[in-house]
Amino acid sequence: QVQLVESGGGLVQAGGSLRLSCVASGSTFGISTMGWYLQAPGKQRELVGTITSGGRTNYADSVKGRFTISRNNAKNTVYLEINSLKPEDTAVYYCNALRAGTLYWGQGTQVTVSS
Repeated sequence: QVQLVESGGGLVQAGGSLRLSCVASGSTFGISTMGWYLQAPGKQRELVGTITSGGRTNYADSVKGRFTISRNNAKNTVYLEINSLKPEDTAVYYCNALRAGTLYWGQGTQVTVSS
C-alpha cells in the first residue's frame, strides 16, 4: 500500500505562485509514474501532468507554461509549482502514484485563487 498526502494549498491572490507537495509513504519502493490532477468546482477531475521516476514530464496542453512538476525520489515527494495563478485555477489538486500496476490517490488539497 502507498499513502499519499498533499499539502501546500490555500487561498492565494491572482498573479501569485504556489508550490504543492505530495509525500508518499508506505510501500514506496517501485513507485514509477506520479501525477497531478485537478478538479474544479462542478467539473470532472482532469490531468495536469505526470512525471516518471527518471524525471521525464508530460503536461496537459491546458497547463503548459505555468505549471511545473518535479520530483525528489529520495524524499518520495512530487511537487507542483503553479505560476501566474488565475481564478480559474481554483480546484482541488490531487496527486497519484503508480506502483506495481496499482494507482494510488491522495485526498487532495484545495487551491482557491481570488481575483
